[in-house]
Amino acid sequence: MLYTILYILAAFIAGMGIAWFIGVRKLQKERRALKSASGFLESERLMKETLQKELAALHQHKMAAELELTNKLQAAENIIREMDSDILLMQKNYEETEALLKVTQPEVHALKLQLIEAQNSIARLKAMLADNESK
Repeated sequence: MLYTILYILAAFIAGMGIAWFIGVRKLQKERRALKSASGFLESERLMKETLQKELAALHQHKMAAELELTNKLQAAENIIREMDSDILLMQKNYEETEALLKVTQPEVHALKLQLIEAQNSIARLKAMLADNESK
């Protein structure tokens, strides 16, 4: 009976030792898995932060380029308005000069009109010749 109790006690202690060993191994595996998962999460967090910084830099670059293009567009519109104004002034000046020339020197004005008509005819004939050569 004493041997039986000793065997039972030894089996109990051996079982507890094996159970403890299995538990420790499971705990080690869980710790490794937790460490791996936390490392993965840290890696993902760093990637997210990097992407957010890159996105912010790209957005800032886009806004700067957009502002620069808006300024260039505004400058171009101002130049166009100024050129339109200059064209109107030149046209008015030309009309006044033509009227003055017609009143003061009608022969010169008539010759000028004939010259312009001749130049237009030459341009039309050149265009027709170029069109015929291309066919």
